[in-house]
Amino acid sequence: MTGLRWGILATGGIATSFASDLRTAGLDLVAVGSRSQASADAFAAKFNIPRAHASYEALVTDPDVDIIYVSTPHPMHHAGAKLALENGKHVLVEKSFTLNRAEAEDLQRIATERGLLAMEAMWTRYLPHMVRIREIIAEGTLGEIRAVSADHTQRITADPEHRLNALALGGGALLDLGIYPISFIWDILGAPTSIQATARLMETGADSEVATVMTHASGAVSTSLSSSRAAGPNAAAIIGTDARIEIDRVWYTPTSFRVVGPDDTVIESYASEIDGRGMQYQAFAAEGAVAAGDTAGALLPLPLAESVAIMGTLDEIRAQIGVRYPSEESTHG
Repeated sequence: MTGLRWGILATGGIATSFASDLRTAGLDLVAVGSRSQASADAFAAKFNIPRAHASYEALVTDPDVDIIYVSTPHPMHHAGAKLALENGKHVLVEKSFTLNRAEAEDLQRIATERGLLAMEAMWTRYLPHMVRIREIIAEGTLGEIRAVSADHTQRITADPEHRLNALALGGGALLDLGIYPISFIWDILGAPTSIQATARLMETGADSEVATVMTHASGAVSTSLSSSRAAGPNAAAIIGTDARIEIDRVWYTPTSFRVVGPDDTVIESYASEIDGRGMQYQAFAAEGAVAAGDTAGALLPLPLAESVAIMGTLDEIRAQIGVRYPSEESTHG
């Protein structure tokens, strides 16, 4: 097999972006599943997908599908990924990986038992400019990293029925937007050793703004800000004793950055030149991991174990700001 045969579970906006990038990259997109035949048919027609299934169950039992991209809202990630894994399919699951750490650990257990890849679709980690940033850090160009900062701030909608604002749909800025800077900070500095979080909650009880200050094992500090009600710079910085990296707007998409010395001399400039949005790079990584037999994803820029641990960080932030989802009330009391 030269590549994996992809199926897409759910047909929302992020699925549209992913399918477009798969087609741009020439990857093998063979099936889509939706909760209605009409939705599946329309999506399949748009992207020239051979098979359109009227249920998620039909998609995950399709014998010609090897890996499934789960693109439902957060509360359905666990159920969709579990369904796929239990039917022998590898999964690429939209971020945040699940609603909480307990769900993430359950998917990790199932994937491990069955020797399947379960991978979080944190596509930013796989973009070429992020790959180069990790190389620069590994080369020691920055010296000792002292601080990292990043924001993900957008003005989206105040509609209380919108999924981003509805607690029942895993709403709030943290899981939808804040996952980007939190995952980025983990990427650069590793696990936090302390977490301080504060937030502004909207009328629905979901978070509209969340800020964090964290410390890490090296002694470095990090800050993050997310908002769903106001658009900010969407920039990031990695600050070291010998140089800093300034990542331009919008830092979590294909963009540019500079390595700048303490005297403001530009040491290196980088500008992304890619086709599409850039979601194909995570698909390449998933196919590479399966081909290498690395179903635990240990060699990936974002191993499954780290996705699980990041969900634990998000759990702690939510505990501090007082956000709990209805499904957690029913399952954990």
